[in-house]
Amino acid sequence: MRTIWTNALRSVLTALLGLSGIAGAGLSQVRAADEARPPLAIQFSLDRPIDAAAAPFVMAATGGLFTAESLAVTIHVASGSPDAIARVAAGTSDFALVDINALMRYRDQDKQGAPRVKAVFVLFNTAPYAIVARKSRGVTTLSDIEGKHLGVAEGDMSIRLWPAVAKLNGIKTGHVKQSSISAAVREPMLSAGQIDAVTGFSYLSAINLRDRGIPADDLAVLKFADYGCEAYGFAVIVNPTLATAKPEAVKGFVRAVIGGVNLVIKDPAGAATEIAGRMDGGSREQELERLRTILRDNILTGEVKRNGIGAIDPARFERSIDQVAEDFKFQKRPQVSDIFDDQFLPPLNGRLIN
Repeated sequence: MRTIWTNALRSVLTALLGLSGIAGAGLSQVRAADEARPPLAIQFSLDRPIDAAAAPFVMAATGGLFTAESLAVTIHVASGSPDAIARVAAGTSDFALVDINALMRYRDQDKQGAPRVKAVFVLFNTAPYAIVARKSRGVTTLSDIEGKHLGVAEGDMSIRLWPAVAKLNGIKTGHVKQSSISAAVREPMLSAGQIDAVTGFSYLSAINLRDRGIPADDLAVLKFADYGCEAYGFAVIVNPTLATAKPEAVKGFVRAVIGGVNLVIKDPAGAATEIAGRMDGGSREQELERLRTILRDNILTGEVKRNGIGAIDPARFERSIDQVAEDFKFQKRPQVSDIFDDQFLPPLNGRLIN
């Protein structure tokens, strides 16, 4: 009897070992297939020529963070936020970095049934909108702008939030002379004294003007955020088809960008070198100054330090929609969920900045 039981037990053990061998072989084959699978090709668009604002994406690429997420990212340059958004809506770009306030306007004008593009990650917690003026022309604070000559570059988003900022601060916009000018002559005209102030991005116009020889102590950088503007700034948007079909790829892209932000914070000089090397005639020193300005004013805000990077405060976002509406008549006022989707963000401990 003992022999029968021994033989039976031996048969069972042999069968189990055989099954575990088959299972192990199966797992090895799956693992090998995963390792052999090529990375997912991703097309990513910047809404403007490369500058310091693109540093997190460049560092994510050079630091191998996209590769670690099995993504092969190619970076393109669009001709502005509307063009970049249109590319993502059409599927010719999978992701893009755009002004989230431009996305609100684009979505409102979208044809019925068009893909509903949304933002999934906010890079600039505070928009860089500003009026940059010369103190020698009599402008040191925002209230001084009345009676002055303001130059506005074509396509500039700052002017779209100006009505809300002016209203908040009791400034009569009708008392400000406003001229539409080319972006190429914005800083030269201010430098030459042909206008008193310009609208633009704080990290661009002010540094460009100092580069043209205007003393820093003659410049007044009047950041809208200091005068009640609640707008968020640059955000990553995603093609809705990709978001539905490959949500893990979207999550991986966002994780890589957060890693890129951390690399920029740890080594801004190295990031500025990478950026300048990708520009025609780029200056490492100038891009480093821009990058430090962006980190201080637009990315590492108190809200980000408390709540992590990438997300929004819904109540603040609602107020920012109202501020956009001071200049733009929505066909249908958007809800927060129409513009921003937080499902692809990592948990808080994955968004805290080191």
